[in-house]
Amino acid sequence: MIDIDEIYYDAVQLLCDMIAVPSVSRDEAAVADLVEKRMALWGLDPKRIANNVYAISPNFSPERPTLLLNSHIDTVRPAEGWTYNPFEAFEEDDRIYGLGSNDAGASVVSLMAAFRWLSCHEQHYNLIFLASCEEEVSGKGGIEEALKHLPNIDVAIVGEPTNLQPAIAEKGLMVLDAEAIGRSGHAARNEGINAIYKAIEAIEALRQLSFDKQSPLLGPVKISTTVINAGTQHNVVPDVCRFVVDVRTTDAYSNVETLEMIRAAAPQCTFTPRSTRLNPSAIASSHPLVQRLITMGKEPFGSPTLSDQALMNFPSMKIGPGDSARSHTANEYIRPIEIREAIHTYISLLDFARF
Repeated sequence: MIDIDEIYYDAVQLLCDMIAVPSVSRDEAAVADLVEKRMALWGLDPKRIANNVYAISPNFSPERPTLLLNSHIDTVRPAEGWTYNPFEAFEEDDRIYGLGSNDAGASVVSLMAAFRWLSCHEQHYNLIFLASCEEEVSGKGGIEEALKHLPNIDVAIVGEPTNLQPAIAEKGLMVLDAEAIGRSGHAARNEGINAIYKAIEAIEALRQLSFDKQSPLLGPVKISTTVINAGTQHNVVPDVCRFVVDVRTTDAYSNVETLEMIRAAAPQCTFTPRSTRLNPSAIASSHPLVQRLITMGKEPFGSPTLSDQALMNFPSMKIGPGDSARSHTANEYIRPIEIREAIHTYISLLDFARF
């Protein structure tokens, strides 16, 4: 019988080894190789889809429901201000420093450890572990591609730093490229139509835009203008103004519905979405896994940050070790005790679970 302490120490060592392999989004081949080899060493029979690595628990049966354990192996680029080497696991004061330690290496190794344990015990469901790539850029070669090759999924647990509290709803994302068209003229004369003024009117309309429905967990849709560009020189009335709008959507509306309401609120501009595929997600609070977490003392919440849940068309929730506030920061770290607690939480939640 596999020893839980052995699994824990293996998980911490794998995390340290992963930190030492640069794995910025779309450049994850080396860390995928590492994860695949380690899984093979542990007898998990890994398979590969591009830079996504997965394994399926023994005795898979299409007659049983299937649960996905997923987290991502890619990282952002190191932020300014690191005082440690971001590509070397450094342990000090019961912390492991290193790029991707918190987001989301600790979740990867904790979920893999739980998968190792659960696969050794016959469950009432099929279990799939997936270490996916391109999460930080919502790339099409990551989980979106991997899901095309996996069996049908009934529910998923996504590993992200949530202080081991379950995020049962998550905001979606749309980035809109907006454009206001005017007419050029000489700035000294009363001629032309200033595209900047048209853009300002639209931006203010979006600031004031309210929605009839509001998500109980995620609150209102959040609309932010984040980039604006116009003009060629001081004495020419600009005939075009372009700006970028960041829209954080909720489960009260689909991305497409939200887009149409934005267009109706500011008809003087055009709004072109870079994508509408990153939808909000949610799992019912009555779901057996959520209810089990509540009995374990966990408190469900709604998350404002985006994850691969946005690309899942089945119920999912986000729960993992670490703190979201540490993500994408200099001197990112995880505490080993958080990994141990995560392994225990995942196993307690899922061992002989029914859903």
